[in-house]
Amino acid sequence: MMDCKKALAETGGDFVKAEEWLRKKGIAKAGSKEGRVAAEGIISTYVHSGRIGVMVEVNCETDFVARNEDFQALAKDVAMHIAAASPQFVRREEIPADVL
Repeated sequence: MMDCKKALAETGGDFVKAEEWLRKKGIAKAGSKEGRVAAEGIISTYVHSGRIGVMVEVNCETDFVARNEDFQALAKDVAMHIAAASPQFVRREEIPADVL
């Protein structure tokens, strides 16, 4: 909320410019985090009707996050979505060039 107020103050109350200012600030903030290592995480599985199985690894920066219920639910949801999408390939290397 304070960032929004500051953006409006910096841009003289112009909403469009304030939005652009916030985007630039967000990109700069994301850029400062790009070198971080996501060394923690979980492996989640989903089996549908005993016929389709999916295993995914979702990484994060801390074990505190990995133990969080919401994070674990996210990993389970990702696995469920993959199963529902009926993927043809497991790894990027397996995808033929004409499909990319």
